[in-house]
Amino acid sequence: MKRVALLVQYDGSNYSGWQRQKNATTVQQIIEKALFKVTCQVVKTFAAGRTDAGVHASGQVVHFDIDCIIPGNRYSSLLNSLLPSTIRILESVEIEDSWHACYSAMYRHYRYVINNSKFPNLFINNWSWHRYQKVLDEVLMLNASKSMEGEHDFFAFQKSGSNRTTSITKIKNIDIKRVEDLILVDIKATGFLYGMVRLIVGQLVLVGEKKISPEIFTDRWVNKKKNDVKESAPAKGLCFVNAVYAENVFKKINKKDFFPVFLIKGFS
Repeated sequence: MKRVALLVQYDGSNYSGWQRQKNATTVQQIIEKALFKVTCQVVKTFAAGRTDAGVHASGQVVHFDIDCIIPGNRYSSLLNSLLPSTIRILESVEIEDSWHACYSAMYRHYRYVINNSKFPNLFINNWSWHRYQKVLDEVLMLNASKSMEGEHDFFAFQKSGSNRTTSITKIKNIDIKRVEDLILVDIKATGFLYGMVRLIVGQLVLVGEKKISPEIFTDRWVNKKKNDVKESAPAKGLCFVNAVYAENVFKKINKKDFFPVFLIKGFS
């Protein structure tokens, strides 16, 4: 028996998230089906992050255990020959049995992309939220977000239906920057609540449009006013960028951010 790690990219537009579900097509289901075709064995995969329906991944990390003569580094090419074009395995490696894609991760990194141009753009429509009504104040958004860094109770930013026993988690870093007409919201945390990033972005956009103040934003999450947190950013703008470990397990690829850089000008 050996353990194999996969570095995975997927366009989540037409999937009901990562995790296998009844009566729905998910990324985990598609990969496990391909693994069965390759190995003739039922394989269970484990991921660093459970992305929701419509959410993408540029550097998802997955592992599975298998009793098979196929070398660990061969699974990437074998799986890619069977997978749809919306799912790609960037690399596969054999790893130690003690390493776990989820539990060994020190933190995860999500990025949300907002297209703040007054014009729509077909080429990034599936990977961004076109919020064009007002020019967003990204500096105000960043300043409002910084109080969330550290370990806090983010109950207000957790969607109903979560099976987590606690809403306490630790945000390592938040960065918000403008690249011409695109706003990039990067959040790194030890763990994420169900729907957390999209709810945070939805509230920060209201701050950037000056519909609510930074003080109201802070009051809502600090005092757990979930009923006031109604706006959730659409799934298509969210991407699981990567999971970070004590040591990089992948050999060919030594890069932490595979998300493409876009440059859009619309307001000028």
